Amino acid sequence: MLFTLSGHKYGAIEEPDAKEAVAVSIARVTELSATSETSFEDAINQAVARATQTLRGVQGAWVKDMNVLIEDGNITGYKVNVEITFELEE
Repeated sequence: MLFTLSGHKYGAIEEPDAKEAVAVSIARVTELSATSETSFEDAINQAVARATQTLRGVQGAWVKDMNVLIEDGNITGYKVNVEITFELEE
């Protein structure tokens, strides 16, 4: 069985005499935004910590955007947008 998603082909190879079922996992991506007064790394850690509090099966994170917040010419915060990938349960 093969299917295409966002231009990528996915599927499982099945052998005619295979007696074991082929496991296919499905993941979902959700985007979080976090802000820290100290660093980008702290903001990323906060986003991942928050995701793992409410989502099961978190597998990875991708930092999509990084921005600084500025007030009166001074950096006052570090903001990140993070895409979190987690496996859906059956």
